[in-house]
Amino acid sequence: MTGSRVVALGHYQPAKVLTNHDLAAMVDTSDEWITSRVGIKTRHLGGPEEPVDELAAHAAAKALAAAGLQPSAIDLVLVATSTAIDRSPSMSARVAARLGMTSPAVMDINVVCSGFTHALATADHAVRAGAATRALVIGADKMGDIVDWTDRSSCVLMGDGAGAAVVVADSGPAARPGIGPVLWGSVPGMGDAVRIEGTPPRFAQEGQSVYRWATTQLPPIARKVCEKAGLTPEDLAAVVLHQANLRIIEPVARKIGAVNAVIARDVVDSGNTSAASIPMALSKLVERGEVATGAPALLFGFGGNLSYAGQVIRCP
Repeated sequence: MTGSRVVALGHYQPAKVLTNHDLAAMVDTSDEWITSRVGIKTRHLGGPEEPVDELAAHAAAKALAAAGLQPSAIDLVLVATSTAIDRSPSMSARVAARLGMTSPAVMDINVVCSGFTHALATADHAVRAGAATRALVIGADKMGDIVDWTDRSSCVLMGDGAGAAVVVADSGPAARPGIGPVLWGSVPGMGDAVRIEGTPPRFAQEGQSVYRWATTQLPPIARKVCEKAGLTPEDLAAVVLHQANLRIIEPVARKIGAVNAVIARDVVDSGNTSAASIPMALSKLVERGEVATGAPALLFGFGGNLSYAGQVIRCP
């Protein structure tokens, strides 16, 4: 059976940087308060002239350039986002138009913080089924547009950005970079612990409930992801969790047992960028040379809907 692999990555963040000291001038908070609770130092914010599809298109263009592919070579575009305001055209259709693509299938996927790993699995399945040969998978969100900037418990968390991956069909040797089986699921009864509701939409969450669920329930699930890929946690070269909060990332990574892996901590510089966080963090690790080509990396998204999805990939 034809498999799939990630051949290139790209990421993009708006130029504007909001520091903890900037936030302290806006709400009752401080750098010490924010750092001690969530580990975030800075976040990037896009302006009204930078819509979600523009962020996504920048990241996608970078990934395509790294893959050496023209936009016309892509036959499937998947955009994971929860901050699209319009229902149609979709973000994926707008990205395809921005990049001058010819006739790709286009689809948006809204699973909030675990959107990218859901979208990556969907692309892998499409390739394996013969429905696509080259897919562009993007996570993009403008969380700054939906946060209440008067609420210090939530506004300190969020940032904007996009990350992209090019996925292609591969029937070559197993040693080549590939995408492992996905393990995904949710806790529907606790789905309202993370919400984006109302008009205009606003982000809210039950922070302590999410923290307890993530740090206690997710590590054994992440270990099962490794099992499905035929690896142990010790085999991993990198662990890229959803960049929600450093106080979640560090204990979850420790409980997974990936003692030889680089742990992505992009949340410190970028904040919580929802569906963008995993591809953006992975793209930066690869760009900096912190993980070798072909090395196994665990990608594991979690959060909104109390959903989760993870797979092990071989890095491009």
